[in-house]
Amino acid sequence: MPRFGTTTNQDTTMPAITPESARVFNDLVEVNKTGAKGYQEAAEGVSDPQLKAELSRLSQQRAQFAAELEQQARRLGVEAPSNEGTIEGALTDAAAAVHRGWINVKSAITGQDDSAILGECETGDKVALEAYESALKSQSVPAEASSVIQKQHSEILAAKNQVTQWKASNR
Repeated sequence: MPRFGTTTNQDTTMPAITPESARVFNDLVEVNKTGAKGYQEAAEGVSDPQLKAELSRLSQQRAQFAAELEQQARRLGVEAPSNEGTIEGALTDAAAAVHRGWINVKSAITGQDDSAILGECETGDKVALEAYESALKSQSVPAEASSVIQKQHSEILAAKNQVTQWKASNR
């Protein structure tokens, strides 16, 4: 899993990338990779074929979001750090919280119904939205990256609302 650090590029046309902005990118990439895995596990656990397809689509969406963020980070000069690591810890706080939220999908799948699995998806998205809202409040994120983050936040919010509707109709 790539971890981004600050770049040593002295190109004055690039916005200054701080350790905090590198952490924001790391958080959101991890949030989306975890979400992609969680949605895939949920898709494998539900019985309804249409729901299975929709959850798979959301898994692919989150994988695409992670790729977009990695590309944006590279474009802004945030690069993968050397082996010493420029960001402390294997997972940042936000990413760890999202992982805890999605890990419950795995336990919900065994012996529970589609509605319970959707409830865990809803929880995972709620935590992801919190990570995005924190990123959007950060003063260290360049404006051009902020628009990508805002767009993804809106799509995750729409997905969470859709999951909530599916859950209500599966009761």
